[in-house]
Amino acid sequence: MVNSSNVISRETHITGDITAQGNIRIEGTVDGMVKSTSKVVIGDSSTIKGNIVSAEAEISGKVEGEVVCSDLLFLKKTAFINGNITTQKLVVENGAVFNGKCQMNSNSLTVSKSEDKEESGKKQFAAG
Repeated sequence: MVNSSNVISRETHITGDITAQGNIRIEGTVDGMVKSTSKVVIGDSSTIKGNIVSAEAEISGKVEGEVVCSDLLFLKKTAFINGNITTQKLVVENGAVFNGKCQMNSNSLTVSKSEDKEESGKKQFAAG
């Protein structure tokens, strides 16, 4: 397990993708993808224009893009997400804003296959 932590301060603006093995805490602005095999924390003063991919994420700021977490996504009361969410577990505080689709499954192919089965089952039921 990686114990490193990376902090992007409030005055920092990054254009480009960020990839890390350890935790990332962002208080500034990022125009690009943020990817970590561990945890990503988006502070209430931060703005992310790009996707977030991580095991866990805690969001208090603004995100314009997809958020994909293999484990837990925590939306704090000041969070604003404009994009789709994919996660195993979701916690949303009162006041958080989320505009998009939410999928609580690690494998999107599984969901689309089950939807196809449901539709074919409905057709059989309607026909039978």
